[in-house]
Amino acid sequence: MRVREGVRTAASGGRFLLDLWLVARPALWLVSLVPFYVGHLLATRWLIAGQDVCVPPGRGCPEALAPVLTGLVVWGPLVWLAVLAINDARDLEGDRRNPRKDDAPLAGGRMSARAATVVAHVAAVAALAVAWTVRPAFTLVTLGFLVLGWLYSVPPVRLKDRPGFDVATNAVAVGGCAPVAGWTVVRPIDGFPWVMAVLGVLVAVALYVPTAVTDYRADLASGYTTIAVRLGPRAAYRIGLTAWTAACALTVLLAARGQVFPHRVLWPQAISAPILVAAYHRLLGRAREPAEIVHGIITVSWIFLIPCGIFALAYTNVL
Repeated sequence: MRVREGVRTAASGGRFLLDLWLVARPALWLVSLVPFYVGHLLATRWLIAGQDVCVPPGRGCPEALAPVLTGLVVWGPLVWLAVLAINDARDLEGDRRNPRKDDAPLAGGRMSARAATVVAHVAAVAALAVAWTVRPAFTLVTLGFLVLGWLYSVPPVRLKDRPGFDVATNAVAVGGCAPVAGWTVVRPIDGFPWVMAVLGVLVAVALYVPTAVTDYRADLASGYTTIAVRLGPRAAYRIGLTAWTAACALTVLLAARGQVFPHRVLWPQAISAPILVAAYHRLLGRAREPAEIVHGIITVSWIFLIPCGIFALAYTNVL
């Protein structure tokens, strides 16, 4: 009997850990870790973290990698578990009406809203505690991300139900805070090129708006007033396209001026800009079904990585 109870307890614990993994949504971690990497690259001019002290291997290698690895833990699983668990707890009734959430731990009934709220608080405290071991500025940026994530989900503010603020909250958190976090993990915040935060926010707006369109029907049925619900999918798409076009134009302008972007990447940026805008319009402007929109977001993001890679190679003097 005791053996059976132990097996059941172990199985239950394993199921709970798997549900935590699902709530944290590892596929989303790249949303913050990519701009985090950009911020780190801007601060160090290292294409690979610690390359100047680790090649050839030296005693300084662990010390150089420790803050970066710590930052990846904070800006990967910890912050996302904190903000997504509280979001799922507050969106439970609506998620039960969303077919995409049928297998989610909360909507599927495997985890309660109260348990998710406790998990969110524990993860938030853990994120801040771990961030503090790096430097205070890094902790403050992490706190900013967490605050924005909770303002998005938690009443009475609940920015998810305030059209425009729902987009701005996500864009500032991912496009603004994440690159600053990547910078502050190795350097003081002084000297951060804030124009790159503006660029990050524009890109984040462009890639977030289609996700609101994806959940348009479910949000409408649940009574959520997102930007897609308030303006309609077509008008919301045009906001995303405008932000995407502005981001592409800004990269060309920065390269032309030699500001952050090396001047030698002007032509690659100038050539890629209209291609990126056309791809966004073709893949997202014509998409109607959620699966088509998700596919469009993924494809556009992969295409966007090409000029980003050219910039990274040039900025680190590999090219």
